[in-house]
Amino acid sequence: MKVLLVDDEEELISAIAERLSLRGIEASCAVTYIDALYQAKIGAFDVAVLDVKMPTMSGFELKSKLQEICPDMKFFFLTGHGSAADFESASQDIGKEYYLMKPLDINVLVQKLREVTIK
Repeated sequence: MKVLLVDDEEELISAIAERLSLRGIEASCAVTYIDALYQAKIGAFDVAVLDVKMPTMSGFELKSKLQEICPDMKFFFLTGHGSAADFESASQDIGKEYYLMKPLDINVLVQKLREVTIK
C-alpha cells in the first residue's frame, strides 16, 4: 500500500510516515499542494491523507485535482481546527469514516487505510 500524506506541518507528516513505515505501509510526504500534485503524477498511490486547512489550497480542493491524476485514489481528511459542527457538516459530505481529527491515533489511521484498500 502506498500513501501520500499532505499537510503543511512537516514534522507531523514525517512522524506519521515513519510510524506507517514501521507497520509496513509505504508513505510519501508533501507539504504543499504543488508537491502533492507532482508526487501523484510520478507515483502510484492507493490513498491520500489530506489536511483540510492548508495555505493556498484546502484539502477538499486538492482532492479534486488529485482525482484527475489518480481516479482510483481513496482519500482521508485530517483536521485539528474547527468545531463539532464543522466535523458533522464535513462528515455528511464525505462520511465520518474518512474524516479524522488531530491529534491522530496512528492505529486508527492504519485500520482505516487497510479497510479502504481491501474493498
